Amino acid sequence: MPDSEIVMKRNSSTVSFNRSDSNGSNTGSFYLPTYRPLIDRINDRLNAKTRFFSLEFFPAKTPSGAVSLLSRIDRLSQGQPLFCDITWHAAGDSGSDKPTSTMTIASAMLNYCGVETMLHITCCQMSKDEITTHLTRAKELGIKNILALRGDAPANCSEWQMPENGFRYATDLVKHIRDVFGDHFVICVAGYPTGHPGCPSYEEDLVHLKEKVDAGADIIITQLFFQAPVFLKFVRDCRAIGITIPILPGIMPIQGFQSICRIAKMSNLVIPQEILDVLEPIQDNDEAVRKYGIDLAVTMCRELFDSGIVYGLHMYTLNREVATIEILKQLGLWSVDPCRPLPWKTTANHNRSKEDVRPIFWNLRPTSYVYRTLEWNDFPNGRWGKSSSASFGDVKDYYLFYLQSSAPKEELLQMWGEKLESERDVWKVFEKYITGEPQQNGVKVKLLPWNDLPLAKETQVIQGELAEVNRQGVLTTNSQPPINGLPSTDPVFGWGQPGGYIYQKAYVEFFTDKANVDSLKEVLAPYGTRVNYHILSNSGEQDYTNCDELKPIAVTWGVFPGTEIFQPTVDEAFELWREQWGKLYDDGTTSQGVIQHILDNYYLVNLVDNDYPKESCLFDIIRKMLSLKQTHVETGKGCNGRSAEVLVSATEPGTPREERMSQKERVLHPSHDIPLYSQPTPENMQWSCTYLCKMGD
Repeated sequence: MPDSEIVMKRNSSTVSFNRSDSNGSNTGSFYLPTYRPLIDRINDRLNAKTRFFSLEFFPAKTPSGAVSLLSRIDRLSQGQPLFCDITWHAAGDSGSDKPTSTMTIASAMLNYCGVETMLHITCCQMSKDEITTHLTRAKELGIKNILALRGDAPANCSEWQMPENGFRYATDLVKHIRDVFGDHFVICVAGYPTGHPGCPSYEEDLVHLKEKVDAGADIIITQLFFQAPVFLKFVRDCRAIGITIPILPGIMPIQGFQSICRIAKMSNLVIPQEILDVLEPIQDNDEAVRKYGIDLAVTMCRELFDSGIVYGLHMYTLNREVATIEILKQLGLWSVDPCRPLPWKTTANHNRSKEDVRPIFWNLRPTSYVYRTLEWNDFPNGRWGKSSSASFGDVKDYYLFYLQSSAPKEELLQMWGEKLESERDVWKVFEKYITGEPQQNGVKVKLLPWNDLPLAKETQVIQGELAEVNRQGVLTTNSQPPINGLPSTDPVFGWGQPGGYIYQKAYVEFFTDKANVDSLKEVLAPYGTRVNYHILSNSGEQDYTNCDELKPIAVTWGVFPGTEIFQPTVDEAFELWREQWGKLYDDGTTSQGVIQHILDNYYLVNLVDNDYPKESCLFDIIRKMLSLKQTHVETGKGCNGRSAEVLVSATEPGTPREERMSQKERVLHPSHDIPLYSQPTPENMQWSCTYLCKMGD
């Protein structure tokens, strides 16, 4: 299938990256980055006295919980954390490819959520070879930051024991990472403002911390504490013994009385009496405890900032977002930058830092695109070249949690229909998604299987046209209006550095039935090369195009001062009908039959209007298509004088002919409402979709 691609071209000698976060993630203004290590970016902020924050999460226990966690990380990443880390649990198979493992969550954070990621790894219950294997896997996934810890003793052990052929201390782990991997990883270690609970004294613990730094650590993140002076003293004591690397304070908001008491006990921390005096009277009022926890954290963080030696905070989120966001907002650290570095949601993987080309087919499915290209060693930049040579992987494993919808099944059914009677029910879902109006049940359609992201702002420009055609069975999954030289700072269409100009051709991608496709081919003929099209059936047997299979089509590009022209650039599109929509319903139901009928009988259509300085002709073409189709219906063209009717029979394999005939369920073609009966189906067929003709009087 020839690709209509977003293609970008740049002159690397003239492009710089002038934002505070040069990691390729989806924050900051556009100057294409060269990857810079996390420690360099931290030092940049410390030298400039610029405040920043980072976040910590722990893996979920279930696959559905992992999906929810990634959604939460996505939301929290909008505030632009410098990095996020994910904890390691030795007893939880953390290095496996399971959806709930630390390694999998870390990879998803980096590649799909687009945040700089730090992976925890411990000495606990692992040999040197096992640790090396996990670190090698992390390197392959693109992870560049490690938090090296000794780890806690297993729950069934009274004291920590050195694993066979393993490491006794975090210092040994740091040395091993440096010996084997050199400078590939930025290494972080833990600091304890009141001393490690397993160390004889605070002073001796500082000596061990210095040993970790001397072994090759780059950053220190501290354990939680309850009073700012405790941390400030710790920093002074570290500096006094020659520790000069950055030290970030670990901040854990109090979100529940019992939970903070349990955490303090496990960490061998003493909660100050003045805090207990406030908490104990309100311990059964969760809301009051959370509010106090937020106020306490904000006050403590302001005291840290006022000291003049603290500019970064590391937030222990406990996988919760409300308290963390509120604290960051009150501190002025929560900053949602509307400027996009590129027209798509980017990843934080350093291997993709120079990636500036993507096919538009994945414009609204960035997660799928990243998954398909995980095994690539090099990413297109400049021009895409032969579209046929791009080795996109198959998306076969839809059970993989990071390709699943973040919404639970019940919510999806409320949005997409708990029961579908006909194609029109599906059309209404698409229309409501475009208009933002609620369904009859009062629920708004906030997403579709083809859209990882919310409806783009630029869609509002063509919202009326989109709603009109979706209402009539032209089910749009991707579109953009034409743009001719808008400033790169435009709040809706802008991307990239200030002072540039943005251009894009009108583009629309949609599913529609064969009757519409037959009419569309007639309508397109007079437009010649002004409109490029590609029309494809699910089976691939029907494939019509006027595109050069070896020549990509640039549909979005930008021109910026001092650079060359930038040109930012089927597959699972059909399969998403079955995997994300059809599987919501039980086998053999009318609802699943409706989705299966669309999958089997609709075509995927891509249209590009190459004359971008003019008003787009694409919606005129679609209107003419719909009008011509209606004319064909009225004149009986293609149906021997009779209009077409689509019927779906939902039966179990092996059902007797008489019983199959009594189980008729129908899916009406547009404008018809006369019950008909489908032909009997072969015994080995699950679904029968038959075109019949409505007999005249």
